[in-house]
Amino acid sequence: MKTWIVAICASLAMMSCAKNEYVKIACVGDSITEGMQIDWQSDNAYPALLDSILGDGYEVMNFGRSATTMMKTGDFPYWSAKEFTNALRYHPDIIVLKLGTNDSKLFQWDAKKYEESYEAMLDTFMSIVPKPEIILCSPAWVMTDRWEITDSVVVNEVIPIVNEIAKRRNLEVIDLYSALEGHNEAYHEDGIHPIKGGAKIIAEEVAKHIKTMR
Repeated sequence: MKTWIVAICASLAMMSCAKNEYVKIACVGDSITEGMQIDWQSDNAYPALLDSILGDGYEVMNFGRSATTMMKTGDFPYWSAKEFTNALRYHPDIIVLKLGTNDSKLFQWDAKKYEESYEAMLDTFMSIVPKPEIILCSPAWVMTDRWEITDSVVVNEVIPIVNEIAKRRNLEVIDLYSALEGHNEAYHEDGIHPIKGGAKIIAEEVAKHIKTMR
């Protein structure tokens, strides 16, 4: 075999190994994923903490975008955010999906549209090659209704839809609502956004589920 062919084969083998050195995780979500109200988001938002907890063998990327909705008809659909496109281009092995808090705003909540948009987003993510594993997350506890984000809608309408979709699709759901409920100390004074302590709770819950998968 000619020397240049051997070199190319060796290079391709090294590239293949490099691709398998770590599991790529995309954290998709709104401001709670992005890390709003957390000092030094790049270090202390939950995806960064998750990356630290999982350690070697994993790469976690933050694709959170503040104010976004799952609903395509929402006031700021995640569908139109650059983070959505970037998450698709990342070709993750695992997607952690957490959208629904902003959908619960009273002026725009629509259960049917939320469910339809959720199913469509899952179909879009499942079209990635190779096909990623997807973990669903319930919205976080809403300590204080604010900006029309409404805890009763999250509890009685959003979460049941997420759980039903997970059941149909045979997907895991991480119950972040229960994990954060009552942890007032883990929240910013706005009552919506977890601070670093809350981000740590989220990261630990997600890490626990990921470790059971691998």
